[in-house]
Amino acid sequence: MVRILIFDDVTEQRYQDLVFSTLRSMLRARLLARRPSNYLDATNLSPHERRTWIKLAHDFGYEVHAVFFDVPPEVCIERNRRRERNVPEDVMQRMAQKLRPPKFEEGFAKITVVRLKRKEGEMPHEEPRQEFGIAPDEGEPPEPEVVDSEY
Repeated sequence: MVRILIFDDVTEQRYQDLVFSTLRSMLRARLLARRPSNYLDATNLSPHERRTWIKLAHDFGYEVHAVFFDVPPEVCIERNRRRERNVPEDVMQRMAQKLRPPKFEEGFAKITVVRLKRKEGEMPHEEPRQEFGIAPDEGEPPEPEVVDSEY
């Protein structure tokens, strides 16, 4: 949406600093206006990339929730091939290498993990899946909610 507002072109990939400073300003305006629900739809692959968004929300007294789509890279690449506007495969591979699942220690109040449902008779994905969080003790955050989805 921000790219459309600024450039009239959703595919415009130059001027990343301008895109994200505009997005920060828009979010800050919503937080100042005390809008009850605010959503940020961005890749945010690492804790470093998520840190400023989490801090901004906390500075205004908001809880931060994450939705993590735990989808194998090969599924993402296959789906990307079918898109009209796709991302180069080498870019997707680099993004997959950089991806770090969200953790409560980053400041999230809730983490929802969305996973693919296996088709009947399909074998589980072979790569080891990273586990999120630890068993909650008193004062520790709860386990992430896991949702199986056919998306």
